[in-house]
Amino acid sequence: MSALPTPSSSAADDTASARPEARFEALTLDRLDAVLAVEQRAYSHPWTRGNFTDALASGYQAQVLMAGDHLLGYFVAMMGVDEVHLLNITVTPEFQRQGWARVLLDALALWSRGRGAQWLWLEVRASNLRAQAIYQTHGFRRVGDRKRYYPADHGQREDAVVMSLGL
Repeated sequence: MSALPTPSSSAADDTASARPEARFEALTLDRLDAVLAVEQRAYSHPWTRGNFTDALASGYQAQVLMAGDHLLGYFVAMMGVDEVHLLNITVTPEFQRQGWARVLLDALALWSRGRGAQWLWLEVRASNLRAQAIYQTHGFRRVGDRKRYYPADHGQREDAVVMSLGL
């Protein structure tokens, strides 16, 4: 794997000039195959092409985080009257545990505030304790549960934890 920037990279770092800068771009149909490949690797029950194309057709906020040609992660969010609902946030597996989830969440919060949102909402699998910890560190608070919200293996369903962040 080539050297990529980490969220804490600085200009003072001797190798920073050799690393591509991370940047946000709109998630478009031409990037969808790359996003779907990450989605398949990251989740046992990934979003489908139809989920993404429906979100794009509905005008949801959909951004990819890139470094050079590397897809670091992405998010999809839906604007409401005074709130934003995070529908999907994913860090590419080989770039996890490097702070990119925080970068994605910061960008989403900034976009949401700019649209006048007062709250960010999300659901996360009850079994996904690592993601819950990331959200809590970012300021999200658990506000409830949704029983049998997510598909699970063998035709079962898994509960979701509902979390919110006041903006």
